[in-house]
Amino acid sequence: MSLTITELNKAFGQLPVLDKLNLKVNRHEFVAILGPSGSGKSTLLQLVGGLLAPDNGSIQLNGETINGKKGLISYMPQNPSLLPWRTVLENVVLAAELKRKPDYEQARRLLEKAGLTEFEESYPNELSGGMKQRVAFIRALLSNESLLCLDEPFSALDEFTRIKMQKWLLSIWEEDRKSILFITHSIEEALFLADRIYILSKRPAYIKAEITVPFSRPRDELLFETNEFFQLKQQIFQYMKEEIAE
Repeated sequence: MSLTITELNKAFGQLPVLDKLNLKVNRHEFVAILGPSGSGKSTLLQLVGGLLAPDNGSIQLNGETINGKKGLISYMPQNPSLLPWRTVLENVVLAAELKRKPDYEQARRLLEKAGLTEFEESYPNELSGGMKQRVAFIRALLSNESLLCLDEPFSALDEFTRIKMQKWLLSIWEEDRKSILFITHSIEEALFLADRIYILSKRPAYIKAEITVPFSRPRDELLFETNEFFQLKQQIFQYMKEEIAE
């Protein structure tokens, strides 16, 4: 599934948020978006998901314009948003349940890979933050759409849990290589996960820079210790610093 965004504009009343924004996610590609707080990153995902309609410009999936159309992507928000009265298994099949008969065998396979087999009959209040994030991600995968939009899914986790979740996400993604559009505030996270990185300007946001990540896959945390990683991190930091300073 490929995503192409062309000359996208969005304002809320007199407040312009996105300004002639252009980006692309190729089939099987992992693309990250970095930008200052309030630059419209979450608004962009809401536009892709059809929750909002752009003022101008186009959003296309595989060449078909989907402006304002819902139900065509998988979405994972910052908050896991699990239903407290449903078990882990019932939560992960929820998105699929809304469209078709859930595949419980596949759900249990993914729960096993996530180390959650013994918790499938547990409720959200019995889970840690990292476990809740894994449940939310499996729910997004099981919706069976080929484009995943992830909105800072690991931002609330501590550093060690976040790295563990990043590695787990990559291990799951590398099995079927769904196209991913991933929003983050962390330069390190973007470099560790993505094939390409778009850097947004401050609001009204446009694409300030596009970075091709040169690191081979699979990746592990030893990458953080390399000179190449540090140099690219510093380059991106300078782009971000310019936006905050202006």
